Amino acid sequence: MNVLTTADEVRAFRTGVGGAGGTLGLVPTMGALHAGHLSLVARARSENDRVAASIFVNPAQFGENEDLAAYPRTPENDLRHLESLGVDAVWTPSPGDVYPPGFQTFITVEEVSAPLEGARRPGHFRGVATVVAKLFNVFEPDRAYFGQKDAQQVAVIRRMVADLSFPVDVVVCPIVREADGLALSSRNVYLSPGERRAAPVLRRALLAARAAFESGERDAGRLRAVLNETLAGEPLARPDYVSVADAVTLLELERVAGPALVSLAVRFGGTRLIDNVVLGGT
Repeated sequence: MNVLTTADEVRAFRTGVGGAGGTLGLVPTMGALHAGHLSLVARARSENDRVAASIFVNPAQFGENEDLAAYPRTPENDLRHLESLGVDAVWTPSPGDVYPPGFQTFITVEEVSAPLEGARRPGHFRGVATVVAKLFNVFEPDRAYFGQKDAQQVAVIRRMVADLSFPVDVVVCPIVREADGLALSSRNVYLSPGERRAAPVLRRALLAARAAFESGERDAGRLRAVLNETLAGEPLARPDYVSVADAVTLLELERVAGPALVSLAVRFGGTRLIDNVVLGGT
């Protein structure tokens, strides 16, 4: 496995892939890899001639009061995992490699970035869109793999790819969960034992909303109430938001008449977790 540190090294690797007529799948990550990340790598491995990944904790997507310094970093373990899955190359740039002195060009995806996470984390999706655009420019992948857990991130990247005509197929992979339903996240390590026992309430709330939908409920306000009622049964859960929105635009719905993204963000102590389910679609 090639461990690359500069954009020129990545481009040299890509030229070798393209020169051989092979397809390249890219898995962008911030490291601290878990089974969810590794499922993306496995999917990429099954669909491409070559697979690349990036490990970069992107400072541009963290706000002033967020956990950039404390974000978990396990580079040696990450590289072992990636090599064991047959990854061909990993880019591990420094912030100065991605944002060199004088850097001043950022990408803003307007409307789809505004609600939900965007409303609560100003500038977050500007940082996401900018770094993903840079990864696409450097790697020139045929396919890029992202997890459904970060549903709004997926919507932002899809919009950017369409608007800027990136020749990349955005592949969205299912959420990977613990046995009790908690979505895998690098931030789960921050949970205390009590908070960890409480955290599966996110999944229970989503399943309750889905059950109501499958029983015929189409009033989005009532579905939000089902989410809130379920969360209220867990004392350690402090909801940040619950949402029933159009699955493409992420605008809040009054009634569910097509695919809808049901999502929530909940705090347990100092840890903020997100999860989602899609209703009326795949």
